[in-house]
Amino acid sequence: MSSSPPSAAGRRKWSLSRREAIDGYIFIAPWIIGFLVFTLGPMLFSLYVSLCDWDMLNPPRFVGLDNYRQMFGHDFRFVKSLGVTMKYTAMSLPIGVITSLSIAVLLNQRVKGLTFFRAIFYLPAILPGVAVAMLWKWIFNPDSGIINLILAKFGIHGPQWLTSPEWAIPAFVIMSLWGAGAGMIIYLAGLQSVPTQLYEAAELDGAAAWGKFVNVTLPMISPTIFFNVVMGIIASFQVFVSAFVITGGAGSPAYSTLFYVLYLYQKAFQYFSMGYACAMAWILFLVILALTLVVFGTSKRWVYYEGERARG
Repeated sequence: MSSSPPSAAGRRKWSLSRREAIDGYIFIAPWIIGFLVFTLGPMLFSLYVSLCDWDMLNPPRFVGLDNYRQMFGHDFRFVKSLGVTMKYTAMSLPIGVITSLSIAVLLNQRVKGLTFFRAIFYLPAILPGVAVAMLWKWIFNPDSGIINLILAKFGIHGPQWLTSPEWAIPAFVIMSLWGAGAGMIIYLAGLQSVPTQLYEAAELDGAAAWGKFVNVTLPMISPTIFFNVVMGIIASFQVFVSAFVITGGAGSPAYSTLFYVLYLYQKAFQYFSMGYACAMAWILFLVILALTLVVFGTSKRWVYYEGERARG
C-alpha cells in the first residue's frame, strides 16, 4: 500500500518549520561558537595539559597521571592549600549567608531613606578587589589598625590578625563580609516575592514576628538561600585577589593563607608548571562539583518550591 504524497499545505508547513529551525540556529550560533572556542576548547586543552609536563616554553611532554600522583602523594602544599580553602569555606559560608539575609530583612522594612541604605550596603560589593584588600590590610594592622586601636580602648590586646597563623583565616572571613551586599540584593528580591496573604494568615493564627519569619519567610525564600549557598561555595573556593595582595602571593604566615587558587597561580606563573596547575584546576572543578551535588542532594529536605507543592 503506497503512501500518498504530502499536500501543498503540508509542504509549506514543513518548509516553514525548517526555516524557523535554521533561523534559530543562526541566532544562537554566536553563543555556540563562543562556547566552543572560549570554554569547551580551553577545558579540553587544559585536561590534556594536566597529563603533561609543560613549562610554556617547550612543547608539552605527556606524563600520564604523574601530576596527580605528585599532587596527592608528595606535595604537602597542595594538601595545605586545600585544607585552608575548606576551612575558609566552612567558616565564611554560613556567616555570609546569615549576614546577607539579616541585612536584607532589615532593608525590607518600610522606613525613610530605604533606597539610600540599600545603596550604601550594596556599594562595597562593587569596589575593586585590590583596593578593598589594601584597605583591610591596613584595618588588620596589629599595631596601627583601627580594629586593634578600638579594642585597646577597652583594655583588650588585639590579635596579630594577618601575621598570625591562628587568626589569618578568621581575618579573611571577616573581610568576606565586606561583600555581603551582593547576596543581600538577591535575598531582598526573594523577600519581596513572598505573598503578603501568607503573613496575614499567620497573624490570624497568632504567629509573632519570629514565628512568621521561621514558618513563612524562610520556607518561601528557601530557593533563594539554595542559590546563594551554591554560589557561595563556588566563590569561597576561588579566593585569590585578597590573598595575593595582602600576602604578596606567598600565602604567609606559615602557609596559613595559601588558598587553593593562590597556590595554583604559583605553580602556573611562578614555577612555570602549567601541567601541574591544570591538574589542580581539574581537582578544584571536581571538588566544587562534589560539594554542589551534595547541596543539590539535600535540597529536597529544605528547599520549598511553591509550584511543586501545589501540584503534589
